[in-house]
Amino acid sequence: MSVLEEQGQIQIHTENIFPIIKKAVYSGHEVFLRELVSNGVDAISKRRMAAMAGDCSEGADGLISIRVDREAKTLTISDNGIGMNADEVKRYINQVAFSSAEDFLEKYKQEDDAIIGHFGLGFYSSFMVAERVELVTRSARPDSEAVRWDCDGSPNFTLNAAERDEAGTDVILHLMEEELEYLEPARIRTLINTYCDFMAVPVQLEGETINKMEAPWRKSARDLSDQDYIDLYNYLYPFQGDPLLWVHLNTDYPYNLQGILFFPKQTGRADWEKGEIKLYCNQVFVSDSIKEVVPRYLLPLRGVIDSPDIPLNVSRSALQTDRRVRSIGNFVAKKVADRLRALKTDDPTAYAEAWESLAPFVKIGAMEDEKFADQISELILFGTTAEAGDGENPDPVAAQGKAYTTLEGYRSRLKDDSKQRVLYSTDDVAQAGALNLWTSQGAEVLKLETVIDTQFIPWLEHRHDDITFQRVDAELDDSLKDEQSELADQDGNTQSETLRSLIKEALANDKVTVQVQALKTDSAPPAMILLPEQMRRLNDMGALMEQRLPGLPDHHVLLVNRRHPLVEGLLKLQSGGVLVGSGEASPTQTLSQELARHLYDMARLGVGGMEPNELAGFQTRSAQLMGELMQRSI
Repeated sequence: MSVLEEQGQIQIHTENIFPIIKKAVYSGHEVFLRELVSNGVDAISKRRMAAMAGDCSEGADGLISIRVDREAKTLTISDNGIGMNADEVKRYINQVAFSSAEDFLEKYKQEDDAIIGHFGLGFYSSFMVAERVELVTRSARPDSEAVRWDCDGSPNFTLNAAERDEAGTDVILHLMEEELEYLEPARIRTLINTYCDFMAVPVQLEGETINKMEAPWRKSARDLSDQDYIDLYNYLYPFQGDPLLWVHLNTDYPYNLQGILFFPKQTGRADWEKGEIKLYCNQVFVSDSIKEVVPRYLLPLRGVIDSPDIPLNVSRSALQTDRRVRSIGNFVAKKVADRLRALKTDDPTAYAEAWESLAPFVKIGAMEDEKFADQISELILFGTTAEAGDGENPDPVAAQGKAYTTLEGYRSRLKDDSKQRVLYSTDDVAQAGALNLWTSQGAEVLKLETVIDTQFIPWLEHRHDDITFQRVDAELDDSLKDEQSELADQDGNTQSETLRSLIKEALANDKVTVQVQALKTDSAPPAMILLPEQMRRLNDMGALMEQRLPGLPDHHVLLVNRRHPLVEGLLKLQSGGVLVGSGEASPTQTLSQELARHLYDMARLGVGGMEPNELAGFQTRSAQLMGELMQRSI
């Protein structure tokens, strides 16, 4: 059968439009109040514009009034805005999705950020909670008469004359039985505080103004004090303490955007997926999930972003990602970087004091956003073992009992090698022995955090190909070793060779490489676990992927310090010497092996390489070993 060319119009069944609005357009029923109050605010703005043009009376100050009638089961939202006449009701109410805002803005050529709604569907959100809706309205234009529009949620309506003394509109909702919660004043008050708190028009419930009205982010930063910012933060996020610092956003090109973002004090509860920044459109709350607007690394910031230019869907409940959204995200990131740079320049100590809370944002942002990395590369701080600088050279900076430096500041204090080695530690306790060895010889060591820096260190090495990072317990160089020559015994073995053979035999583990060295520092431990840098990184990365804590890799190095008294005593035991103070013959080979295994266990314990289920056995063996040594020494 042949197909004929045909043209026509798609048929839309009007009886299906209300179920679509109720179930598909809006994500939650409660937003009906936001939409109706927003329409009232728009009507007030339109009346002000039309009055300036001489087309209508100015009237009293704008006001939104909400009234509850429990007996009639009605909720009424009233405004004293521009109102409508019969023809306008037919044009703007009876034609679904025909927005009066577009018509009005075209006529008066005003900036569109003065009008909240543009889709023409907000009024019909009423039918999500109401079985019947009445609209009583009177236009503010001269010689206008009031009209009443009545609809039961079907495509049928009635329109007739009504009584209303003043210009404005009443929307009367006859609530469904299952929606009677909206007759509770406490419920309405909560919704006003959530969605309408910062609208510029007072919203009253039974004569009491509920909303704050004043939106500080709409003001110039010059007109706000530090206390104003702190008060806003405490209002938006009660019981969270004061913020660390804030960033005031204000631009009108190439889009209109205002806002205030706060860096919270570190709490360990940062939300890196959803975020806590509140999105507003013309001071109307839209969402507290704006992961499409700001980069992921800034999601744990708090505060407000208010923009009429962020593309929302028709229900304003979700964002539509486009080029403008990406551009806004870049703008926010740059303003954050500018604020941090200004703080570091103006008050290095305050910046250093805030660094521990700032570090996750900065480091994750640098790794995820190359442009942001360029903007903040000089702002990244590291704890350091170096002493704080003076007024002329403030690097390192002292803050809260610690010293902080930049990577460039650290490198400036290194020798000019072609490939500079950056020493770092991640745990002052577990790596104390190795850390003391390096610092006792004058080496500067950076102090890093373990979780983020597992990925941040390789990123830094990739960005700076002339440096390499080495943890203090990865390996020891010759500057830490005493290279005095050793005498051989009658069998031709040195003390180091004798110790190595004894310990390897006692451990019976080919995966453990035993090294024996004489370390310079008297405070050096008897034995240490060394983990080659690349091997440890692979182990840490595997643990991160498996979402577990990194343990001790099977293959590792046991470094034995033959200058330590405990190791010297082990040598005497092995050679058949006399135990100090005992006056008795040499201990048995079994005791030597037990002491050798004890050295290894202490080294594992020092780096957290002993599993919890091994601790009880270690304590038992330690007690038995100490008891045997005490018996032999008495």
